[in-house]
Amino acid sequence: MINKILNKKTLTKGDIITLLKTNKEDTIKLFKKANNIKVETVGNKVYYRGLVEFSNICEKDCFYCGIRKSNSNFEKYNLSDKEIIEAAEFAYKENYGSLVLQSGELKSEYFTNRIEGLLKGIKKVSNNKLGITISLGEQTEETYKKWFNAGAHRYLLRIESSNKDLYYKIHPKNKKHNFEERLECLKSLKKVGYQTGTGVMVGLPFQTYEDLANDLLFMKKFDIDMCGMGPYIEHEDTPLYKFKDELKPLKERFTLTLKMIAILRLIMPDINIAAATALQAIDPLGREKAMKIGANIIMPNITPGMYRDDYSLYQNKPCTDEEASDCKNCLEARITIAGSEIGYGEWGDSLHYKHNKYLE
Repeated sequence: MINKILNKKTLTKGDIITLLKTNKEDTIKLFKKANNIKVETVGNKVYYRGLVEFSNICEKDCFYCGIRKSNSNFEKYNLSDKEIIEAAEFAYKENYGSLVLQSGELKSEYFTNRIEGLLKGIKKVSNNKLGITISLGEQTEETYKKWFNAGAHRYLLRIESSNKDLYYKIHPKNKKHNFEERLECLKSLKKVGYQTGTGVMVGLPFQTYEDLANDLLFMKKFDIDMCGMGPYIEHEDTPLYKFKDELKPLKERFTLTLKMIAILRLIMPDINIAAATALQAIDPLGREKAMKIGANIIMPNITPGMYRDDYSLYQNKPCTDEEASDCKNCLEARITIAGSEIGYGEWGDSLHYKHNKYLE
């Protein structure tokens, strides 16, 4: 049964659910197939995205997130423009190739203008050589255009769940948390011209295997260029924490996330897939294991160390006590152990995006 599914050109929802439920022996076969497809399609390189989590101030109140607006049990911070530019200079000098700007979700004219200025500043200090991914939530199409024209060319906006009912179990149902608006934003990002990425949390309360299969099929139908998804890790200062006893054990959520990555590599061979930091919060070798079964993007944290503990989306976040240079040395060793090569100085753009552009 498993061999027949793995040799199919197109997987049905039933096939995907079967793969998500595989036993240990069949899971090994799935992972091997996914890695082979990755190497054949996008190669054995892993591309860096230096991650700058520049602010934990957020207007959203998502039920799963430690930096939600209603949580007062953490220290708010907002890096200065100078600190952000210095982090970008570090990424440039260390030959990372690309960086990611990420923060809590904010929507204002001031925020739009600030990001526009930062993007231009990053391009200037890197002689236009740093690739830029941004993950700054729901914005207007006009804002997305401004940021695209200022130098950002990849955007990650995680849907968290493609099931509308589940979406509203993990978000408030109000003007600031609207499922349709999130979908429209994803469409706007593609329209503007970004390499567009999304992702989901794996192992959420109330989530079924059918939900996860539909998430993968949603990504394929939407024709994403890149994906960032990780295991759901509960945070005690969130409303969803009360369901902690109903969750799958962390190790099961970890393995299920790896299966999601592997299956996505099967159904979308040429996209970029990130090895989420949250994997390492469960397993010390979490990101390496993701690279071995389909992931080809890794995000070393280059946020100044003094702020890392405060960007607490979930508990037990790894590497919060390191500085950027420590993170780089550690990851170099980890990627080598995983048998991959680092694409230093390369943007590592999505081949899927390039293929689609070529066909236009």
